[in-house]
Amino acid sequence: MDAGKNLLGPSLAGIMGRKAGAESGYNYSPAMKQSGLVWDGNTLDAYLADPQKLVPGNKMPFPGLKTDHDRADIIAYLAAGAQPAPAAPNPAGQPASGATAQNTPAPASQPPQGASGADITYIPDARYTLRSGIAEGRMVYIGVGGTIDGKVNPVLTASEGQVVQVTLINGEGAEHDIVFPDQDAKSPRVTGKGSSTTIAFRATKSGDFIYLCSVPGHQLAGMQGQFLVTPRPTPQTVVEADISREATDLSPPIGKRDPQTVRVDLFRVEIEGRLAEGTTFGYWTFNGKVPGPFIRVRIGDTIDIHLKNSADSSMIHSVDFHATTGPGGGAAALQVDPGKEKSMTWKALVPGLYVYHCATPMVAEHIANGMYGLILVEPEGGLPPVDREFYVMQGEIYTDIPHGQHGSAEFSVEKLLNERPEYFVLNGSAGALSKLHPLHAKVGETVRIFFGVGGPNYTSSFHVIGEIFDKVYMLGGAQTAPLEGIQTVTVPAGGAVIVDFKLEVPGNYTLVDHALSRMERGLVGILSVEGQPNPEIFNGQVMPGMGH
Repeated sequence: MDAGKNLLGPSLAGIMGRKAGAESGYNYSPAMKQSGLVWDGNTLDAYLADPQKLVPGNKMPFPGLKTDHDRADIIAYLAAGAQPAPAAPNPAGQPASGATAQNTPAPASQPPQGASGADITYIPDARYTLRSGIAEGRMVYIGVGGTIDGKVNPVLTASEGQVVQVTLINGEGAEHDIVFPDQDAKSPRVTGKGSSTTIAFRATKSGDFIYLCSVPGHQLAGMQGQFLVTPRPTPQTVVEADISREATDLSPPIGKRDPQTVRVDLFRVEIEGRLAEGTTFGYWTFNGKVPGPFIRVRIGDTIDIHLKNSADSSMIHSVDFHATTGPGGGAAALQVDPGKEKSMTWKALVPGLYVYHCATPMVAEHIANGMYGLILVEPEGGLPPVDREFYVMQGEIYTDIPHGQHGSAEFSVEKLLNERPEYFVLNGSAGALSKLHPLHAKVGETVRIFFGVGGPNYTSSFHVIGEIFDKVYMLGGAQTAPLEGIQTVTVPAGGAVIVDFKLEVPGNYTLVDHALSRMERGLVGILSVEGQPNPEIFNGQVMPGMGH
């Protein structure tokens, strides 16, 4: 709402009386450009109620606000203008916004509140890397990466309440540390060239502070910088399309029935969607979400698959079911041109949990852009019943801009071929199953997770922190007895697993790939469990921090 503050979309300040689709520099749909709308109370009300009905063919995925009072509140807000969020100071030499993976203060996160009341996630909001060194005859800190790269004693910024992570690398061999005295944060000392340490702390108060080296004489010798903490910003609303499929979005168990023909419709559509906070990506999807829909059939069913490719697509697309016996898993018969539709049938012969994905050259590119999902072929009579089921898939995203940089990211073929993803994600985007759609359950319930790896390249070490898998159907197989009492499960790219466990203690349980560096690139989910404490199993005071 700040006039002239154009970010992912144009500012909405002064929208009343403005012509739709008129702001320069934005990729409006032809439908919006040609709508001839002028925004006033009536047109806003109609658009907020049903964007597609008012402007057929526009790119807005928002389904509409169906209650009169919700629409009236927003229209009044737009008409009156909003109070701008506090602006962060912009010290000399510091850009107005972050632009790198390592040194980008993000908006203050609003993590889910679990039963424990913990309010810090595993992923910091602001990350910085500094190296000790000598510059201009002084001992100094030197910025590493991003907007502070090469800067001497760079200004570090955060917002009040944010979690800040600082990595200190010893650059010349002398003993050093880094201290934020006003935030009560101090690192261990590092000795020896190349040694390093990392600290994380919450910026508990706003103001103009310093950071320094506490080794006697080093602060006076030059090792001191500025740490600016701005007041807590107004919570931001995600305005990008949410392409992430919720883990609860799956069909119920089939149970006992005779084999039948099951029709499956897949529609391939492109969406510019939320990849991370402040970053969007051009996804290729099955049915508008990543992963594609969870398909559930039983052994002996005949699957009548219909694949439609959207008319605005620039590419041929297909689908390969790992559960199919036949050329290309069906992809040999389902290469579909833009605007066309093809169908075929295949029979489910072997029970289990299987990946499906687009299999049009370059196959890895189609998968990396989001075209994958899971299909469960239930054994006769189904799997043993549980209280809750969840649908989770891991994938990689290869972008032309570094991890954490804001803006519209493009796909990078070079990074794909070199297997250097910028993001590792669960259900399509960073924070999809932690900030946007955390999983929920209750103490005493049994939980089943259908977990798959779309890839296209990396194997996962699937683990739920704080839980032990009671049953594991290895590699998604449903013909042999499950393993019991398993901590971490290896799932290859293009593979899947079914895990069951019972919830005994309330709190937050974190879904990870135990190749834990990938958490720093977005791969984390939260299972929030409510219920009464169970001191016979876990008798300890859960301390605030780490998202438990």
